[in-house]
Amino acid sequence: MSTTFQDDKPVTSSLLIMGYEVVIGFETHAQLSTRSKIFSRAPTAFGAEPNTQACAVDLALPGTLPVMNKGAVERAIEFGLAVGSHIAERSVFARKNYFYPDLPKGYQISQFEIPVVQGGEVDFFLGDEKKTVRLVRAHLEEDAGKSLHEDFIGQSGIDLNRAGTPLLEIVTEPDMRSSEEAVAYAKELHKIVTWIGICDGNMQEGSFRCDANVSVRKPGQPLGTRREIKNLNSFKFMQQAIDYEVRWQIEQIEDGHAIQQATVLFDPDTGETRAMRTKEDAADYRYFPDPDLPPLVIASEWIERVRSEMAELPRVMAARFVTDYGLPEYDATTLTQSKTMAAYFEAAAQISKQPKLASNWIMGEVSRRINAGETGIEQAPVSAAQLAALITRIADGTISNNAGRQVFDALWTGEGQDVDALIASKGLKQMNDSGALEQIIDEVIAANPDNVAQFKAGKDKAFNALVGQVMKASKGKANPQQVNDLLRSKLG
Repeated sequence: MSTTFQDDKPVTSSLLIMGYEVVIGFETHAQLSTRSKIFSRAPTAFGAEPNTQACAVDLALPGTLPVMNKGAVERAIEFGLAVGSHIAERSVFARKNYFYPDLPKGYQISQFEIPVVQGGEVDFFLGDEKKTVRLVRAHLEEDAGKSLHEDFIGQSGIDLNRAGTPLLEIVTEPDMRSSEEAVAYAKELHKIVTWIGICDGNMQEGSFRCDANVSVRKPGQPLGTRREIKNLNSFKFMQQAIDYEVRWQIEQIEDGHAIQQATVLFDPDTGETRAMRTKEDAADYRYFPDPDLPPLVIASEWIERVRSEMAELPRVMAARFVTDYGLPEYDATTLTQSKTMAAYFEAAAQISKQPKLASNWIMGEVSRRINAGETGIEQAPVSAAQLAALITRIADGTISNNAGRQVFDALWTGEGQDVDALIASKGLKQMNDSGALEQIIDEVIAANPDNVAQFKAGKDKAFNALVGQVMKASKGKANPQQVNDLLRSKLG
């Protein structure tokens, strides 16, 4: 679908590539999690034998009439509420006319002039910088079928199982200025639709697929001609495709060629985009209101009921983490990437009474191991209660941070289950006897007169060397902060 974009994104925040500003807008198709299709009772389950889940209504056979799926509308309302959109009291379905072998009707039922969800925005972090992408709309529509090429020699097969599957198409303003920002937006959108349960987010099965509209321009110039990269179904390929397309467009312009508006596909084997067809505009689709479907009317009471039944949204939970636990906004946003991670954090924070320390460990050691193992936090071998016990021992000075990592490694690899037992068996308990520690410090001072003299001459490196000698003499069991305090006191 062709969308008229508003352009008031400040150029000052943009990353320039070879003197060009990159401009990216997204159109994302989220398959709604209903058990039946948007206008029929046919099932939507993935993986069925070809053409076993398409009924007469999906094919628009004579004498059939579409009937709106209430569950699909409710999921659209949920999404609009999640991103701060206006839910239209009255929206209209239209026929979008085009001709593909896998589109049996010769048209697709969609929304055009009056979509059900209007406006809204998606906030996310790129590194530690907060970004906002504005939404134009999110409209309900049905999916087409699928052409099959792999299993046929010199022919194509048609599978109409997907025909009529309910989709929510989410369209942004052209607010993104790099492939990194585009991927961060897509990940945040993916988090939102899966968090509220309107889409399973399975990109390999086509439940969440993105189209990126990419153009380049010199700073301050009007928007360039965009090319639409279709059906990006992995975040890795998404970034590769956009990066290639940006370089290609810049090279074309630098060589004196004009960019032609087109729809392109990304080939992950070659890492290149290739033109599929000249891009259509809205007029090419000859939209007109569907005569078989009345306007969709959504009462305010329906919206309020949906709002009251929704789970706590990630942005609301993140704000609560800032207020209740004193976390920085970046930490709170990171910890609410999924419901399971948020629950893991809350459990560890409440048990240990050390929310910032819990946040640091989850975003650090826990996330690093999860990412390395390509697993989810729900499969983490260290429970939230175990992490809380470990954090408590660090906070009360029983062990150091370095010793804590050794205990965490042992918990993760299954060497032991009890934090205190592991601390004892590994001899990791810190020396907190000030008398014994003072004796070690006195011996180190006496044995290192040169470092003492250098420290008194203002050289901080000499002090660090003395600290290192004390830690070595204590076999790493001394409390580093206590060492620092006592050593400075003795050195005057």
